Amino acid sequence: MSRLKDKIILITGGNGLLGKEILLKLSLEGACCINIDVNHETSEDLSRIQCDITSCADIDSTLRLIITKFGKIDGLVNNAYPRTSDWGLKFEDIPYSSWQENMDGQLNSYFYLSQQVSKHMILKGKGSIINMASVYGMVGPDFGVYDGTGMTMPAAYSAIKGGLINFTRYLASYLGQYNIRVNAVSPGGIFDSQNPVFVENYNKRVPMGRMGNAEDISPVVVFLLSDDAKYITGQNIAVDGGWTCI
Repeated sequence: MSRLKDKIILITGGNGLLGKEILLKLSLEGACCINIDVNHETSEDLSRIQCDITSCADIDSTLRLIITKFGKIDGLVNNAYPRTSDWGLKFEDIPYSSWQENMDGQLNSYFYLSQQVSKHMILKGKGSIINMASVYGMVGPDFGVYDGTGMTMPAAYSAIKGGLINFTRYLASYLGQYNIRVNAVSPGGIFDSQNPVFVENYNKRVPMGRMGNAEDISPVVVFLLSDDAKYITGQNIAVDGGWTCI
């Protein structure tokens, strides 16, 4: 398979659960992948670049490195998931400063990275941007799945992911004139060794009877980056086992 042969594709947060699987699938399709993550060192071949995406200066220097070496950017997957150490507090306990920091760390960094990458795509007259959103950017949380777990859904998560979905539509409308496509992928709950009570509650709620896996998400990202999706833009694709259909 070589749907992405010789394409230069940036993936933020490539060391995470979804990021690793996306990188694998993109590589199998022939892409030249660049893993942008704060939790590793920059490699000589630039397949890995250490970058804090919450820093505009870091983003600027990273893009200079990439353009100097490769001369172009064909695709961007906004996948990183920066968040504060108090992520997961109940709504009434969230400090306003924490809310602000989480908004700035994820939603605003996606804005800046998309803005700067799109400038290079405009020069080449093509490109594809994928924003990783969530079903909780589409519908309200079902707090019943957290019964008996002590867990909850962070308030900022819904605001960030909902904002990303509509920001995706804005970018698609604005950048379409330059042959740049922008889409979102909204996973449902992804299994990551969570509390067994939560997993059982979730499995009972979702029509397909199980949580998702990273391997369920990555093929959709590959498709949207490829020329198979050359007339698809401004869409949000839910990969959720049916969560949002009921």
